[in-house]
Amino acid sequence: MDSNSTALFGVLFTSFILIILIALFLRFVPIGLWITAHFSGVNVPVGTLIGMRLRRVSPHKIIQPLIKATKAGLNLDIDELEAHFLAGGDINTVIDALIAAQRANIDLEFEQAAAIDLAGRNVFEAVQVSVNPKVIQTPLIAGVAMDGIEVQAIAKVTVRANIGRLVGGAGEETIIARVGEGIVTTVGSSELHKTVLENPDLISQTILNKGLDSGTAFEILSIDIADVDVGRNIGAKLQAEQAEADKKIAQAKAEERRSLAIAQEQEMRAEVEKMRAKVVEAQSQVPLAMAEALRNGKMGVMDYYQLKNIEADTNMRQSLGDEDKKDRDA
Repeated sequence: MDSNSTALFGVLFTSFILIILIALFLRFVPIGLWITAHFSGVNVPVGTLIGMRLRRVSPHKIIQPLIKATKAGLNLDIDELEAHFLAGGDINTVIDALIAAQRANIDLEFEQAAAIDLAGRNVFEAVQVSVNPKVIQTPLIAGVAMDGIEVQAIAKVTVRANIGRLVGGAGEETIIARVGEGIVTTVGSSELHKTVLENPDLISQTILNKGLDSGTAFEILSIDIADVDVGRNIGAKLQAEQAEADKKIAQAKAEERRSLAIAQEQEMRAEVEKMRAKVVEAQSQVPLAMAEALRNGKMGVMDYYQLKNIEADTNMRQSLGDEDKKDRDA
């Protein structure tokens, strides 16, 4: 190999090494992002970008929101943004919320917005609801007035987000539950259901006076009754059910008395059968006693025939009485 070939090989090898080094440098140092940030008024040291790479943080997810915040006039620290990103927060949402709050003259600091975001709430949506109140509609809620008539109502609650209570404050489900409780209480305390139908605003006034937004992330602006209607006659239904229950109890008692009467009748029949058995047994002893009396001379033949005549006369009178009874029944 001559000297020219050796020199060419050295140049190619050096170029290859330089290309690899440049690629590695551009991999760890996003020059394009640094240039964009520099001309956007965000001064980010190159060492900071390299540190983000080493900490496995995407510089684009930090620098791009920082540029947006700087252009909006916000003064934020890049370390705070990176810390919030490492904590699992959404930097874009936080920056959008801060910009929207600044435009709406709402006092919202980065620490507060970051805390709301880490608490699992959409801080940007909260700022929007704070500027533009939202309407929460309750499901169909039924209450029963004192006259036993059911009243069904649907309410629309206009709320505004309370930025200061977003962390730890109750959500929409609590608002709906409290409004539902207020509707049931108001209807239940009315003597007549017609009173509620004639003055639906009575429900709204009663609920608003209770301060239902206490401890929630919202501020209730108004409660409007969207629909109110008459439901079932609960009082009549309860009376009918009570009457049916009383009827079943009476039937059970009557059945009990009937069973007792049947048992007593069966006992009486058993007693009668026992008495009849005793009579038959006694009658079977009569001929023997008469024979014994005749043998012993205690009873004469004439006495026997006189007894037979009396028995025949008794049977005849009984048969005549039975015929007269049949004629009367006919």
